[in-house]
Amino acid sequence: MAARASSLSVWNILLRCAAGAAMLGLGVSLAGCAGIGDSMSTAFADPAKYELWDCKQLEPERKSLASRAAELEGLMAKARTGTAGPLVAEMAYRNDYLAVRGQQKFAEEAWQKNNCHETTPAAAPPPAATPARPAARPKPVH
Repeated sequence: MAARASSLSVWNILLRCAAGAAMLGLGVSLAGCAGIGDSMSTAFADPAKYELWDCKQLEPERKSLASRAAELEGLMAKARTGTAGPLVAEMAYRNDYLAVRGQQKFAEEAWQKNNCHETTPAAAPPPAATPARPAARPKPVH
């Protein structure tokens, strides 16, 4: 009976070690995903997409990409606050975020290659003068 108890405790120790090693491996692999930087972002974007675009086309595209990236960053930050948040943020939003970052990089390169400059919004024209109302006639006295 003592031999059986001893083999069960050895089995439990081995099982716990295996579970600990699996958790360590999972943690390391997820940490590796978090380390993907800008070098990986261009893998999700077409490098030739913006080559033939002119400045008038690039300006709204750059603004759109910037707002989309900010939106995705906000969604990822919000997802990280919940239960299993980092995993949810990575699974749900990371690929879209990397694609947008890659598109931003290529759009910015095309912007600089074309020597584009931000346009200032056109000044609104002054409001048209409204015609003056004719003066009211005085009421006749009877």
